Amino acid sequence: AIAAAIAGLAAFLGSLTTPRQYQSRATLMVGQTLQNTNPNAAEFSTAQVLAQNYSELVRREPVLRGTLSTLGLEWDWAILQNMVTSRVVPGTQLFEIAVLDNQPQRAKDLAEALIQQLINQSPAGADLQTDIERQFMRTQAEDLRTNIAKAQSEILELDNIIAGATSARQIQEARARQDSLRTQVSDWRDTYVDIQNALLQGSTNFISIVEQPQPGTPVGTGTTTTVLIATAIGVMLAIGAAFLLEYLDDTVKSADDVRQITQLVTLGGVPNISGEKYPDKLITLRQPRSPAAEAYRMVRTNVRFSAIDSPLRTLLITSPSPEEGKSLSAANLAVVLAQSGQRVILVDADLRRPMQHRIFELNAQVGLTTILPNPAIHVSDIWQDTPIENLKVIASGPLPPNPADMLGSKRMGQLIEELKTKAEIVIFDTPPVTAVADAGILAGRLEGALLIVRCNQTRRMPLQQSKETLSAAGANLLGVVLNQLPRREKDYGYYYGEDEEPQRRRPFPNPLNRLRGQSKRAAPREHVATGQVTVQKEQHPSG
Repeated sequence: AIAAAIAGLAAFLGSLTTPRQYQSRATLMVGQTLQNTNPNAAEFSTAQVLAQNYSELVRREPVLRGTLSTLGLEWDWAILQNMVTSRVVPGTQLFEIAVLDNQPQRAKDLAEALIQQLINQSPAGADLQTDIERQFMRTQAEDLRTNIAKAQSEILELDNIIAGATSARQIQEARARQDSLRTQVSDWRDTYVDIQNALLQGSTNFISIVEQPQPGTPVGTGTTTTVLIATAIGVMLAIGAAFLLEYLDDTVKSADDVRQITQLVTLGGVPNISGEKYPDKLITLRQPRSPAAEAYRMVRTNVRFSAIDSPLRTLLITSPSPEEGKSLSAANLAVVLAQSGQRVILVDADLRRPMQHRIFELNAQVGLTTILPNPAIHVSDIWQDTPIENLKVIASGPLPPNPADMLGSKRMGQLIEELKTKAEIVIFDTPPVTAVADAGILAGRLEGALLIVRCNQTRRMPLQQSKETLSAAGANLLGVVLNQLPRREKDYGYYYGEDEEPQRRRPFPNPLNRLRGQSKRAAPREHVATGQVTVQKEQHPSG
């Protein structure tokens, strides 16, 4: 639509700035075969050849210079050459002359002068009569042309008189005068044609005028037609470009694409999360009633269902390529798991570009790389608290020179087992699969893995390679989470609305809360007045 509008506007502006062009045409005939009662093939063939020659001659310098001199135009003859076209009518002895100009009357005058110059400079012009007779006939022709022009001007003036007349008599007299002038003009034109033809009599090689030049008529399309054509072309180009881009675009756009490429199920789709800073994008904590937070809760539910027979204790979260939202997804999923009452530890195992300390605003200098080379350090000394009581985060620690070796070490396996005793589920945020080997090293040690795919950014080949790499490493691939999913009102606006004020929403009571009242893990309560989430405090077991 935008391309069509731009094309239409450009065409409209172009039509306004481009002068309108007018074309005056005349048709000439070479030879006398039509008047000859017994024409022969040789004469007809000769006339056709001569017609081709005259068609070329009319655009040559001598004829063009003579035309400009006759009309008193101080132009370069090449300018007039670009305005004149000529062509032979196929299979005949006729040829056409056309003059294109931005003034209709001047186009006609140029065409008439061209014809006269062509006649004067043709062989027929030298063999007709004496110079005195020829000059006399030319004077008569010039007088007739002047009289015709004056009569036509008077006819136009009478049109104005008729338009402003106040009585029927005035109108009648003006129209009578117009009729008389038109009759006179018709007679003068016939006489003019006769004189022109008489100038050529007496020669077998002569040119006769079949159709006299008329004031130029507009050529090309009008403004409206031009705009419509340009708009149509713009639409077709836009559609073609859209199809081409779609054909060349190899990014993942939907769950169908995921299933086609990887044969994996899509466990959820998360819409775009706004926010300038990373903590603002912790949507499950900042805006727990938003569509994005609800999407993460849906992912939480589907992850649980995917391992319903044997609840997951460890979960790897990664993505095919960088900048696809794996760290934010890991953080938000950890929050909603903790909000449901589970004890959760989130480990930033991305030892190349760690992000969890930025998201939760934690100390990055103490973490995974602190404890791995130092078995004496207790795990409770390196985890850090978050606003969710049930959620602890282990940051990356100082970046090591050998991340893959550390993650593949025996000590890392021992730490994983130790963390499983401290929480009900441990989530590991790892580097992208296709970037480095780290995710593949950890995948075989953990009980489940999630691939984060960003809509309209993740490409098909890296996604397929990631699936193959993780499968080869022995990972239990639970499925895919589509990140940055285009939001549709009908999908998110039924129960939830980001713009709705929290205090105006009516909370939905959960009957399971009654059953959980006696347990140590109480479900979170959402305060309608403040929108904050509170969780019954539960300390991680010390060890």
